[in-house]
Amino acid sequence: MSIQACCRFKITGWEEKRYQEFVGGARLTRAKVLQVYQGDISGEGTIEFLMAYSTADKASFVGLELVKGKVADKPGSFVIQHIGSYDSDGAHSTWSIVDGSGTGELLGITGKGSYLAVGESVLVTFSYDLPGKPLPKV
Repeated sequence: MSIQACCRFKITGWEEKRYQEFVGGARLTRAKVLQVYQGDISGEGTIEFLMAYSTADKASFVGLELVKGKVADKPGSFVIQHIGSYDSDGAHSTWSIVDGSGTGELLGITGKGSYLAVGESVLVTFSYDLPGKPLPKV
């Protein structure tokens, strides 16, 4: 049974570089993003985004994020795959935890979530499953 949860993140670093430009202002960029989580996810995330801008203020993106910290007070790490877009309304993203990426007490974690980033502190809603620890043998 999935657990419904939420957290907030704040971006603490953003380094974006163009690697291809097209006529009319379209471009491809790569960004390394650092963020801090508080709530049901607590810890730090490091993301590598690839972005395709069709105009200066409209883009599609994909990304992989390594999250190190805790989910529901269980320590470990996992990888999130992001798919989203950016426009005048903000950055919209849906994401899923990459199967098999959990470590520590987050081994076996699965889940998915979404957010709309319009300010400094971004609300993330997500659901996750975390296998229980096996009972000790008697």
